[in-house]
Amino acid sequence: MHCPHCRSTETRVLDSRVSDDGAAIRRRRSCPACEKRFSTVEQVQLSVVKRSGAAEPFSRDKVIDGVRKACKGRPVGEDDLARLGQSVEDTLRATGTAEVPAPEVGLAILGPLRELDEVAYLRFASVYRAFESASDFETEIAMLRAEHEAVGSAAQTTA
Repeated sequence: MHCPHCRSTETRVLDSRVSDDGAAIRRRRSCPACEKRFSTVEQVQLSVVKRSGAAEPFSRDKVIDGVRKACKGRPVGEDDLARLGQSVEDTLRATGTAEVPAPEVGLAILGPLRELDEVAYLRFASVYRAFESASDFETEIAMLRAEHEAVGSAAQTTA
């Protein structure tokens, strides 16, 4: 760790605390060379393992860009996309593993996207699940309708 003030490589940890969610460690440091203090936050690097076996760092921006394409022309704002990206990252970090297979990233996107916008969900699912015909769309739409009916009848039962 380099001191941000004098660039010395010798720093001393004064205090370490785990964040509330347990995903990061905040360290208070001191530089013996310039005697200034600073804080660092350490977080495990989340990696995505591609189908080819290559691993790359997880990118929330890459998730948001992919979902943005599915949401083109839909009433979905940038704040919605940012929340979805954060939700996907939180879901993946909650697995407790540093490496996540690429298909799990897609699955983590599908749930929040379905709640955000069903048309965008169908667009994304058609690419992610490699729909090959109109019947694939019909099957997915039938599942969405069945979920709506189940939610509607459950709401009527409790009312």
